[in-house]
Amino acid sequence: MELDMRYGNHPEDVRRYDTAGLREHFLVEKPFSPGELELTYTHVDRVIFGGAMPAAGRLELVGGKELGTERFLDRRELGVINIGAPGRILLDGKPVELAKGDGIYVGMGTASVAFESADPADPAKFYIVSAPAHQAFPTVKIERSKANPRKLGAPESCNVRTIYQYVHPAVCKSCQLVMGMTELEPGSVWNTWPPHTHERRMEVYLYFNMAPATRVFHMHGRPDETRHIVMANEQAVISPSWSIHSGVGTGAYTFIWAMAGENQNFDDMDNLASPDIR
Repeated sequence: MELDMRYGNHPEDVRRYDTAGLREHFLVEKPFSPGELELTYTHVDRVIFGGAMPAAGRLELVGGKELGTERFLDRRELGVINIGAPGRILLDGKPVELAKGDGIYVGMGTASVAFESADPADPAKFYIVSAPAHQAFPTVKIERSKANPRKLGAPESCNVRTIYQYVHPAVCKSCQLVMGMTELEPGSVWNTWPPHTHERRMEVYLYFNMAPATRVFHMHGRPDETRHIVMANEQAVISPSWSIHSGVGTGAYTFIWAMAGENQNFDDMDNLASPDIR
């Protein structure tokens, strides 16, 4: 298991990045590869994220020098959502079946974590997010029907959407990780507008369920000097706490969001008005 290491970036430095620089530092173009664990370690709140796409064999999370621990979850917690075909996660050797759309929270101290596909010819796609933890909480399987739904937006602002909170205080206990999935209604393209920031938490997004020609313009940067990162299907992006959080697509898409930081209050955000955005 290898980690793609991404270091923290000061917003004044990011102002000087060109398009290639923004993509190099913040975009993960291929979090899923058949038969591979593709993980990125960002020094922004030390979050690890990426994909496990088991083929013929089993894929296992391990510790090592990069983590400074013998096992992956010795000092971490884990959230997983399967966006592919059915598969299973094995926790200390015990299998938990995850259909498409199912998720799971895995608490600190779990000795072994591995992933398998039910059918290697039609692999599962486990999207993984892990954050440092200070306490062991119970592992909880979170089926799509058990996620906490919140419907937001309006047709006139093209952002009618349902937010499914998976790893969230309304569903299960966690140390700092908050994770969920947002689905937009047909004809809606904005995942939120006007945007917001939350200095107290960073965020990682995975955009998926997109047609090959569809693109999402993920908004990035400070409110008074915005940038964008153009994203294709099944790509992920790091959004630091100082950056705005917003995006718009040229067609239908779904995204998984995950946060880590000072609190787990989903509504703790600094809302902006459209005139604030430059």
